This record gives sequence, structure tokens and C-alpha cells, in this order.
Amino acid sequence: MSDDSGNAGKILTAFVFGAAVGAAVALLFAPATGKDTREFLTEKAREGREKATEAARQAREVLARQRETLSSAIERGRDAYREAREKESA
Repeated sequence: MSDDSGNAGKILTAFVFGAAVGAAVALLFAPATGKDTREFLTEKAREGREKATEAARQAREVLARQRETLSSAIERGRDAYREAREKESA
């Protein structure tokens, strides 16, 4: 199994933190009007939503693959146990 599920949460946290810092820096140093700044922040918020949605989709895919792998391993283990029991009782 891969270690992607733990990384997804870290990536999302880093993204949110980076977005907040970037927005704060933009507000402090941007020589733009209030309207321009609001439009800029609106656009960045939209981009952030899109990236967060994509990160969540990828995390769901990773979890689904891991769930399938785990289910398959459990089923193989059950089959091996049944075969061992049948050989033992025969």
C-alpha cells in the first residue's frame, strides 16, 4: 500500500496555509484599489476552492484504491484460512 492518504491531508493543510499567507501579503503590499483587491481575492478564493476540490477528489480516489486493496487482502486471507482448515480436517 502507498502512503498517499497521509500526504493528502498535509498537502491540503499546506495549501490552505499558503493561500492565507499569500492573501495577507497581497493585501499589505498591493498598490491596488479596494475594488481591484476584492476582485483579486475573489479570483484567488475561486482558484483555492478548485484546488481544494481536486485535492479532495484525489484523496477519495486514493482511499477507494486502498479500501479495495485491503478488501482483497482480507478475502485472500479468508480463503487461505478456509483451505488450511479443510486440509487439516481431511
